[in-house]
Amino acid sequence: MSTRDQIVDTEQYLIKEEPYYEELGNEVALYEAAYAARLPVMIKGPTGCGKSRFIEHMAWKLKKPLITVACNEDMTASDLVGRYLLDADGTRWLDGPLTTAARIGAICYLDEIVEARQDTTVVIHPLTDHRRQLPLDKKGELIDAHPDFQLVISYNPGYQSLMKDLKQSTKQRFTAMDFDYPSAQVEAAIIEKETGVDTDTAVKLVKVGEAARNLKGHGLDEGISTRLLTYAAVLMNKGIEPVAACRMALVRPITDDADIRSTLDHAIDAVFA
Repeated sequence: MSTRDQIVDTEQYLIKEEPYYEELGNEVALYEAAYAARLPVMIKGPTGCGKSRFIEHMAWKLKKPLITVACNEDMTASDLVGRYLLDADGTRWLDGPLTTAARIGAICYLDEIVEARQDTTVVIHPLTDHRRQLPLDKKGELIDAHPDFQLVISYNPGYQSLMKDLKQSTKQRFTAMDFDYPSAQVEAAIIEKETGVDTDTAVKLVKVGEAARNLKGHGLDEGISTRLLTYAAVLMNKGIEPVAACRMALVRPITDDADIRSTLDHAIDAVFA
């Protein structure tokens, strides 16, 4: 059987247009310093607060390819590093996304890393210290990461159980940045910019979001994210009445509890009355 290596088109991983991102503090400067030193970075924050958008923005700003992996509990080490495939012409090795990033010098972003099995995440360890190497045991190859390669992971620490958390041996290989929802004024500006709704509508949506976030830990596991607020605005732009748009985008996705739904529905009615 023959063995053939793949040719990677780096251009496909470059972000061509600037992703809109509203800087909230010094996170851009912090990330730029970490990238300049090629330090691995951990991004922590609630669902839908802009973690992935931030990484996309930084990849665009730095003009570096970005390879994103949405982690899940069924993901194996082979899904990350690669595997042999058998086809009509013989055996073909297919690099996984982590291996591809290490070869071409991309930023590899492992989104919601704690969703992956711990026996899978250990494969990233040699890439996060002075070695900057990735062993491909099945292929008998040791990859020295490209000088431009950087590893970034993200997770929501407020939504993890003891059974789903990173080991200290993994955490202490990363620098870390905390993210949260923006202030009401900034969040309203983001919704305006992202969707084109008027200021008054954006402010009202933020008020609904704040009402839901106040219920976190009191019936809600997660509050309403900035992402969902933009969904509601998009529905309104499509002609959906505000209360109906809010119920569809903000309430029904996050809870099936009748009492919580009623509380949030009343909040929407009050805000958009």
